[in-house]
Amino acid sequence: MKSRHKKLLAIGLGLAGIGIAAALILNAFQSNLVFFFSPTEVTEGKAPTDRAFRIGGLVEDGSVQRQPDGLTVRFVVTDTAKSIPVAYKGILPDLFKEGKGVVAEGKLGTDGLFTATQVLAKHDENYMPPEAAHALEQAAKAQKTVVPQ
Repeated sequence: MKSRHKKLLAIGLGLAGIGIAAALILNAFQSNLVFFFSPTEVTEGKAPTDRAFRIGGLVEDGSVQRQPDGLTVRFVVTDTAKSIPVAYKGILPDLFKEGKGVVAEGKLGTDGLFTATQVLAKHDENYMPPEAAHALEQAAKAQKTVVPQ
């Protein structure tokens, strides 16, 4: 084999290795990508049905129900326009309360129940996750534009 052929082979193998590494990285990124949706977007069918996503808004007042097992909690997340029931099995964050901001990650069932695998609560009096704040603003704007009949 001539040195020119060896160089071309080395370059070809290097490019193939870079291509394989890039494909693996993009595949891992795509499978771990989680999108955020408001309750209004979920009820409009914009959320995926086959993969996990995040839903955020406010925990509806009077909706938190703790099950006898001590770990399972059901509550409703609202953006003031639409509401989605959520079930979560695990320990909730200390700052989780009715009327406060929350983001839950999980999947939506065919029955409309969102089964959360993770629940995140706000961390202080003035903070709300940016996605949840945006969703609440959009819902408020939508309610203002609806003309009563």
